Amino acid sequence: MSNFMYQAFSEVAKQKAFITAAKVLNVTPSAISHSINGLEKELGFALFFRNRNGVQLTSAGEKILPIVREILNTEDKLLEEAARINGLDQGRLRIGAFSSVCINWLPDMINTFKQEYPEIEISVWQGDFNEVIQQIKLGELDIGFSALPIKENLEVLPLYRDEIYCVAPEGFEPRDKKAVVAADVADKTFILQEIDYDRNTKAALDAYDVPANSLQYSIDDASIIAMVESGLGLGILPDLALQKLSGNVVRYPFSKRHFRTIALVTHSKAQQTPSTRAFIEIVTAYLTERYGKLSDQV
Repeated sequence: MSNFMYQAFSEVAKQKAFITAAKVLNVTPSAISHSINGLEKELGFALFFRNRNGVQLTSAGEKILPIVREILNTEDKLLEEAARINGLDQGRLRIGAFSSVCINWLPDMINTFKQEYPEIEISVWQGDFNEVIQQIKLGELDIGFSALPIKENLEVLPLYRDEIYCVAPEGFEPRDKKAVVAADVADKTFILQEIDYDRNTKAALDAYDVPANSLQYSIDDASIIAMVESGLGLGILPDLALQKLSGNVVRYPFSKRHFRTIALVTHSKAQQTPSTRAFIEIVTAYLTERYGKLSDQV
């Protein structure tokens, strides 16, 4: 039995006329008649006496009317609960991100989200690009920030092209005073996080023929800055990582410019929770306002 059959039956019982019930439900009188006939056929008995003045419930119709209205009321409760969930009055959101996103973007994004949806429970998990992807695949995270390329079968939204810079102690200056070329970094030691020696960081170092034996590793971005400041080597860090780091260092672009593209990664749209969809809107609005547009790289 369809839900509309129940609605039609309840409204006809209330209005005592097919035409009036049809107007209330915004359908044709024939649709009401068809639904009532179908319900009577499925139940096996008549629900109304028809006469020139309208209709009147049969004794069988009177017996089932409270049951039908209870069904309709239960559905209303279901829809109300669904509306609350879709309205994000409750639920949780599990976010994964790497360090520079956690530091520079997430505080503002989460504060904006909490202002609109204060009852949503939010947790943040920090890891590298690959770890974030893995946690989403395992279902441990709802949404994550990583970097292209992403080969897994997940929903990927490119967000921001983040330029990679050479970081050097104060006093360092490239030959052309504008950008670092291969001669500027020949025989220099580079300090980076070991987990970063892939993707775009590796591409930048390879472009300048920096051998693996010229690399030293540190535990995080702040430690890299401290080691560069002490003259232990040069660093290679993206713009976002440098925005809230301080030290007596300078930065220069590479003559062959290199970027990493930060992306938002989620499950398929059909699997996304309402809170995930709402957070995606917050992210895109925040970055569009901050940078003018999202990255168009895929």
